[in-house]
Amino acid sequence: MAWWEWLLDIAGVTLLLVVVYGVALVVRRRVLARHGGTFELSHRLRPDVPDQGWVLGLGRYSGERLEWFRVFTLDPRPRRVWLREALTYDGRREPVGAEQASLYPDHLVIRCGSPDGPVELAMSPASLTGFQSWLEAKPPGADWDRRATGA
Repeated sequence: MAWWEWLLDIAGVTLLLVVVYGVALVVRRRVLARHGGTFELSHRLRPDVPDQGWVLGLGRYSGERLEWFRVFTLDPRPRRVWLREALTYDGRREPVGAEQASLYPDHLVIRCGSPDGPVELAMSPASLTGFQSWLEAKPPGADWDRRATGA
């Protein structure tokens, strides 16, 4: 076989792998969204480094948990999980500098507190409304004053 035929075969196999990967990403996203409650959610892996460390992802509410999945991986498990009772909403801001290019358009940066330290997320204003509602919602009989009393 001539060298150009080998090159053509390699290009064909590479294209096939890229298409299969793309289809697998679409199928994974549909499987994750099957139970509802999914939305575009970016997460800053290292909040101590300004303007860097943002990773695009999907968020999914699963009962008392907020699960975060990376967008460009085939892993069906969440990379991060936050419990509702462990998160506190500390405010929001507009993306600045390099963050504007790293995040989805029109997303806001949300700062939350957790026992493991600060958590920075980015989501749309509509998703923020749902997130705040989810944070404030508690099951009947929950201890409403637990955070205020420090217990």
